[in-house]
Amino acid sequence: MKLFRTTSGVVAATADGTRRLPAVDWDVLLNMPDLQDAVTALLANADPIDFDEDAPDLLPPIGSQEIWAAGVTYYRSRVARMEESETAAGGDFYDKVYHAERPEIFFKGTPNRVAGHRQNVRIRGDATWSIPEPELTLVINCRGEIIGYTIGNDMSSRDIEGANPLYLPQAKVYHRSSAIGPGILLQKTPLPPSTTIALEIARAGDVVFAGDATLEQMKRMPEELVEYLFREDSFPCGAFLMTGTCIVPPNDFTLQSGDEVRITIEPIGTLINTVA
Repeated sequence: MKLFRTTSGVVAATADGTRRLPAVDWDVLLNMPDLQDAVTALLANADPIDFDEDAPDLLPPIGSQEIWAAGVTYYRSRVARMEESETAAGGDFYDKVYHAERPEIFFKGTPNRVAGHRQNVRIRGDATWSIPEPELTLVINCRGEIIGYTIGNDMSSRDIEGANPLYLPQAKVYHRSSAIGPGILLQKTPLPPSTTIALEIARAGDVVFAGDATLEQMKRMPEELVEYLFREDSFPCGAFLMTGTCIVPPNDFTLQSGDEVRITIEPIGTLINTVA
């Protein structure tokens, strides 16, 4: 089952088709106990509708939640962070994070900074080396339970982050520095390790980068990351947690305005964004 947030309300997609749920607040919905059973009950009074994920009324699947992110959760990310920070003597810093018991978890954005499916993301005007980071994103309710999954694009300014680790907030948090969507896959069980994340970047119609990876390459488990996120914090409406990336374009690549970024994670779907 998938949930989509639109200007006309919440749409649920099941094997039996798509239906618009009776009027319900998104924040309240995501934090209902036994969410899948609750949505199933709501569907009993919902009429079938035609629904298109690419329709302009689709919104990012976020209400009042914050977005957080975990870093250096894959070996490839460790290598990339060490390479970009080499001149700033930060290589050992990221190696230690990769092997440490405590994960790196950082704030990524508030709802007003987030782009949805088919909306624009941005690169910083003062950055010279920018990339998208495709990430499985956990949907977590206020009780710290993983209730589903979506696709995340963690836009990053690698030159700013590499200059000094203390610049991480500037490299990661700015207007339209993240995207999630198209919707949320409600699933009580973890996605299998064989789940593939695929990234494709097109420029003027031509693919200029493509790569993929599987979840089995992730060093830290989702439940571990959620435990650390909620350890000394509270999220009354729940939260989204990006789980890190294993797909990094070569060091001579940087995004340009007009690039199209496509991130696919089956069975969630494909998140498409254009760089403004």
